[in-house]
Amino acid sequence: MIDIKNVSYKYETKQYALKNINFHIAEGEAIALIGVNGSGKSTLMKLINGLITPDEGSYFFEGEEINYKKLQNESFSKAFHKKIGFVFQNSEVQLFCSNVYDEIAFGPRQMGMDEEEVKDRVEDTLKLLKIEELRDRQPYHLSGGEKKKVAIASVVVLNPDVYIFDEPMNGLDPKTKRFLKEFMININNVGKTILCSTHDFEYVQGVFKRAVVFSEDHTIIRDDNYNEIINDTEFLYKNNII
Repeated sequence: MIDIKNVSYKYETKQYALKNINFHIAEGEAIALIGVNGSGKSTLMKLINGLITPDEGSYFFEGEEINYKKLQNESFSKAFHKKIGFVFQNSEVQLFCSNVYDEIAFGPRQMGMDEEEVKDRVEDTLKLLKIEELRDRQPYHLSGGEKKKVAIASVVVLNPDVYIFDEPMNGLDPKTKRFLKEFMININNVGKTILCSTHDFEYVQGVFKRAVVFSEDHTIIRDDNYNEIINDTEFLYKNNII
């Protein structure tokens, strides 16, 4: 489904954020990205989501190369972004409408869906995430856990094939962490592909079968079974992950 081939990306300062990355994701996989802050995990997720494009190397999604020129084509860009949902680390970055209903409806409206389909999708999503009572609330008055659920709802409503989560457990209470873990397991069980950066190993136990580890010099240093990596305390300690 996703192929990253010899990809490098530099900040404006010319420092590497990603350095010669090779990475393959098959449809239906659930993969954890692990590494110290600033190692390149978030940059890779932004690249897969089409927010940035490689300085070197190539990114292929479903066999088609994704580059700056193609993403300038409106119809191509809409079709591509409908397939990949990105849940940001900070929910407030995603929430900007005056109420929760409009927040969830924003994506479908941008995709040009008629208002009847938008309504059906929003209602189904509110029920799925059990947040019907938040429908008319203002997003900036919600709790951290409620904001996270609304941010996820704004992605779920488009029914993407790939879900990308950037440190989704950050700042959440245990109840919301458990909800999010169950949600990720459930969507993966119905065939959705998941890519998730995390430090919160306790609360994601059972979600992932594979882990990819980034080093401080922005390269991939290990790609292996999730449990084998998590139980290799010597390796994790050596690379400042625990």
